[in-house]
Amino acid sequence: MKRRKLTTEELIEGVLAGDRLVLSRAITLCESQKTEDIQASEKLMTAILPHTGKSMRIGITGVPGVGKSTFIESFGTLVTEKEKKLAVLTIDPSSQKTKGSILGDKTRMEELARNPMAFIRPSASGTTLGGVSSKTREAMLLCEAAGFDIIFIETVGVGQSETLVEGMVDFFLLLMLAGAGDELQGIKKGIMEMADAVVINKADGENQMAAKRAKAEYQSALHLFPMDTSGWLPQVKTCSALQNQGLDEIWEMLNEHHEAMRANGFLEENRKRQQVNWFKENVNEMLGHAFYQNQKIAQALPGILEQVESGELPAMNAAYNLIQKFLDK
Repeated sequence: MKRRKLTTEELIEGVLAGDRLVLSRAITLCESQKTEDIQASEKLMTAILPHTGKSMRIGITGVPGVGKSTFIESFGTLVTEKEKKLAVLTIDPSSQKTKGSILGDKTRMEELARNPMAFIRPSASGTTLGGVSSKTREAMLLCEAAGFDIIFIETVGVGQSETLVEGMVDFFLLLMLAGAGDELQGIKKGIMEMADAVVINKADGENQMAAKRAKAEYQSALHLFPMDTSGWLPQVKTCSALQNQGLDEIWEMLNEHHEAMRANGFLEENRKRQQVNWFKENVNEMLGHAFYQNQKIAQALPGILEQVESGELPAMNAAYNLIQKFLDK
């Protein structure tokens, strides 16, 4: 049986009441590319905006195989035991061929998915670079309006362009492994520079000594980077998400960082900068959408692409010609 489509007013009321099903449907609305849904999502976001901004926003990324899902489930359970409502926004990679996505995060976090204090919402990354969905920010604000105290954003995995998450969170946590070859060559320097903390997971059993050595190496490496404008010195922690070891120290570190950033004004200023960047990204996205939906562009594009593919027309010239056609009223 097909569900009745909720009105924008019903979505607003349900989100502010903390209704999980309505929250999920509100996020789905914001992810839609239909014109009527875009207009409804604009009204929705305007209404809930005054109720946002009170959560702690944490980005979590890491190398493949580091155990992000296990870490999030174990650490998320700890967070809920602290009487904090937790929202987990996970991003599944979309196939560049089929554009499909598995969206299997709830099956990878079975215990947390059943936790009444937690809400897990998987989204497909689509064509968005940076390891996040194009509507991750909207989803985050909707979760804040629904009353969630802590928000985790799990990215697809460490890659060359996976830096966008740092521009929407208060704390950027990088998960690493010990004993996996040259520790400092396994990740891009740029991501290391953005990390507020490096956490070495799977520090249990025979891997404990390797984790201690890796911790010392990362601490030495982080000291070589210029001090962040926030005044925060990135920390290195070890943990075993599987054995629930070291998680309390990470929780204490997050709270220490949040209080320090709030006290020195950096938290507020950083969020203001993020809002401006979000505005610019939306402008770029909307311009791109309007460009390809334009009738003149749609008619000219096939011929232009043939010329570019055959080498008759340089790509830069083709782009310039199409943009001029778009601007020509």
